[in-house]
Amino acid sequence: MFWSFLLLLAWIAAGTACIRLCLAAVHATAVDPDAGPGGRGRDLTLYEAAFLSGGPARVADLTLVSMARQRRLLLAHTGWATVVDPSGRDEMERSVIGAIGPEGQSRIAPVRTAAAGTEAVRGLADRLVAAGLAVPDGARRGPAFAVRQVRAAALIVVALGAVALLAPGRGAVPRDLVALWFALPLVLTLSCLAIARIEIHPYSRWASPAGQRLLTTLARRNRTTAPHATGDERTYLTSVAVLGVRAVDEPDLRAALAHREPQDTLRERLR
Repeated sequence: MFWSFLLLLAWIAAGTACIRLCLAAVHATAVDPDAGPGGRGRDLTLYEAAFLSGGPARVADLTLVSMARQRRLLLAHTGWATVVDPSGRDEMERSVIGAIGPEGQSRIAPVRTAAAGTEAVRGLADRLVAAGLAVPDGARRGPAFAVRQVRAAALIVVALGAVALLAPGRGAVPRDLVALWFALPLVLTLSCLAIARIEIHPYSRWASPAGQRLLTTLARRNRTTAPHATGDERTYLTSVAVLGVRAVDEPDLRAALAHREPQDTLRERLR
């Protein structure tokens, strides 16, 4: 019968997605918990917090914001970056200056992309992975990607169930019984999503569970200090590291950072 074939497809979609989610969850918890000795009893630097929160692109954004607020880099609302002080104070800043190029001026979007892929950022990632705070490359599409697959599987089950109920070919099988059979794989997917929400949320692509705990501690500590009331620059930059450019309150600077290349926007949507 046609509806039974659709039911088989629904079970395949639900079962495959749920198995992948379980495997991803096991892998994510195995990365952790306090794995690397470098992750114990330490505070995160701003660059480390940025990487664990948003990956290489967040590190590039943080560096751009930090240099712009120190008036060593001019970020125009039109999307251009101009070097004011060519002497970088650390390897991240030197990477940004190098990405802008010898002419001292470039579009912000390619600078962000180039700076995110430099050896300095890769070295930062390797150190965080070795400390047990960051997720290794092979696992970065783990829980978050698997959860999206389970959500898609749930929608597929609903769609197949609707087709089975509306299409002819059920024979003498009551509609209620067909709906019940399709409800089983739907319950499976929704249960997996609920368990994942409890056990492995937030679904971080970059931070391991140990890294997420340090980020939570950092964010909680940062909330106790008014970022601008005391002029605490580190508190402000910590907000940018953890929350991204939406934490930037200067209109011109936010407008400058809003300029992104089309491929960057597509990659962010697929994360």
